[in-house]
Amino acid sequence: MRLLAAAFVLALLCACAAPGKAPSLVEARPGSGLAARVANAAAADPVPMAQALRRSLDYVRTKPQGAQAFGPGGPECTWAGLAASLEHMLEVLPRLGGDPGLLEREFVWREVRPEPLMTGYYEPEFEGTLEPDPRFPVPIYGLPANLQTVDLGAFHPRWKGQSLTCRVEGGKVLPPFTREEIDSRGALAGAQPPVAWTRDIVDVYFLQVQGSGRLRLPDGSVRHILYAGKNGHEYVSLGKVMIDRGLVPKEEMSMQRIRQYLREHPDEVTDLLNTNPSYVFFRIADDGPLGAMGRALTPMVSVATDSAFLPLGSILAVEAGLPQPGGTAEPTAFLGLAQDRGGAIKGSRLDLFCGAGEGAEFLAGHLQATSRVFFLLKKQDAP
Repeated sequence: MRLLAAAFVLALLCACAAPGKAPSLVEARPGSGLAARVANAAAADPVPMAQALRRSLDYVRTKPQGAQAFGPGGPECTWAGLAASLEHMLEVLPRLGGDPGLLEREFVWREVRPEPLMTGYYEPEFEGTLEPDPRFPVPIYGLPANLQTVDLGAFHPRWKGQSLTCRVEGGKVLPPFTREEIDSRGALAGAQPPVAWTRDIVDVYFLQVQGSGRLRLPDGSVRHILYAGKNGHEYVSLGKVMIDRGLVPKEEMSMQRIRQYLREHPDEVTDLLNTNPSYVFFRIADDGPLGAMGRALTPMVSVATDSAFLPLGSILAVEAGLPQPGGTAEPTAFLGLAQDRGGAIKGSRLDLFCGAGEGAEFLAGHLQATSRVFFLLKKQDAP
């Protein structure tokens, strides 16, 4: 869905925690019946789980099978080892309901340390059109043709792993337009046809935060709006800006609270949104949402991770308290799959894809839970 995965949620909500310890994987027993709870959750709805496992397996099989899947400091595990683990999980899935102990017996469990903070993202839905219409004045832009991303490592080894996003005009390399230049000064108007239009610029902002969404057209049909790229400017947290300005107390911060403030203070919307120069571009598709693997995401299964730590295709057992209306949290355990990544997802952080609709919006907007997370590998393939 996004190289953001859309997962700017933590930065949006409260931002900038101090750097912590480097994440690691430590072999550990799940204990307290956690393995059985995860197995029972997977067995309770096996069809979407099997589909999600096959999507991960399809992706992992495209990688060099003899190459290491993890970066420095990670376990000695090849892409072939990840593929074998996914294949084995598909094999045991139909048996988990009758024998939930299979997960603990047949997989090595490595716990993620430090305990990850889990946030959520979702697929917002709003009304719009694919043709100009005075009822829908706000443009949703596609990726500009003159926006280029350059691999700086190709020019000098000291820049290995770094890239530069720029726009090329008249043979000149220029900085990409900022949000203020695009939305307030019309920098793309006339030069870049929108891919769609909608009513509210705040909806577009939150679409950019999430990384994808659903556009309900006037005839009632729905099209998916998918991530196509970004302008390369640094992301600035709107939530942090509002906290720093004293507009919303930190303890009240959520996506819903930001929307409420913007709705109640329309004269401040432009200034507040423009504090974030980062801008996301989209494309229209019939299917979605898609994760970083280029495959469909599964609600309450697909997770965005820092793939430098937990590579795409990883099988995860997760335990966390999910927020409920009324301020309570429901203890939950489930089998998750690393199928997305996000610009704000670093280290041990996780971002759970919550789906679409009001329930998904509530969960994504309020989920900030310290979680227990284990990486699972088929025992005979574990080093």
